[in-house]
Amino acid sequence: MFRKSQQFYDAIYAWKDYPAEVERLVSIIRERSPQARSLLDVACGTGKHLELLRELFRVEGVDLDPEMIALSRQRLGAEVPLHVGEMTELHLGRTFDVVTCLFSSIGYVRSRDALRRALVAMTRHASPGGLVIVEPWFFPDAWTPGHVHAIFVDQDDLKVARMSVSEPLDDPLTVRFDYLVATPQGVEHFAEDHVMGMFTHDDYVGAYRAAGLDVEHDPEGLMGRGLYMGRKPG
Repeated sequence: MFRKSQQFYDAIYAWKDYPAEVERLVSIIRERSPQARSLLDVACGTGKHLELLRELFRVEGVDLDPEMIALSRQRLGAEVPLHVGEMTELHLGRTFDVVTCLFSSIGYVRSRDALRRALVAMTRHASPGGLVIVEPWFFPDAWTPGHVHAIFVDQDDLKVARMSVSEPLDDPLTVRFDYLVATPQGVEHFAEDHVMGMFTHDDYVGAYRAAGLDVEHDPEGLMGRGLYMGRKPG
């Protein structure tokens, strides 16, 4: 997973329109749960969604990567509770009106069994009547083996080239990112292997139903990757 790139994460994804995504997400939440007041973001990364969501909700975040949590803490301060934890094994001891897992982070569970365990864990942290919202990763039929991809960062004191070539589909799938990074301290190259599970629509629907949730699918979602939504009975 992330080995050295956490400190460059926000620069690499500077193209991402967090305010527009949060506006859309809040609209979706308010349409389905107007009284929602608390929100847990699972796999919160560097906390950029939470930074905006905390203006409207009492928020908490959890992420597997301690360095991501440290970056979130720098952004959000001590007043937002943040936790290091695995999304398939969450036991925070409290519930929330909304539980989210955004920007395709669900792919890191790697397997269909783990996907179901993650949905059960998220549902366990949803209040009765609460929403569980997951933004999926790519679907298998949208994956193109051999596709060459690159993201470039061009800032005064930071230059990054992150490159990858899509591997043939596998279960799970290893995505290798090669980084070339230049800072005032010098130039370095490193690579990261991100092992991901690629799930079908039926896999997501089945995981929601196994967690005891009815499921609704919005094919557009926040950024074109769709959203899955379910409400906990109660």
